[in-house]
Amino acid sequence: MRVIVDPNRCEGQAVCVGLVPAVFELNDDDEIVRIVVDDVPAEHVRLVRKAVEKCPMAALRIEE
Repeated sequence: MRVIVDPNRCEGQAVCVGLVPAVFELNDDDEIVRIVVDDVPAEHVRLVRKAVEKCPMAALRIEE
């Protein structure tokens, strides 16, 4: 599973970073969330799905 951030929608509120810092990080230069893994490790799948659901700007999507 992969997760993708839409930089046009992301406002850097970092809800996802708070939930899964092993997968998401906030880029200090432009305050847009970056994905730090190519494929989401199995132990983080549940929380990544929650992060996608909780993103206030709907800037995250999952590719199976």
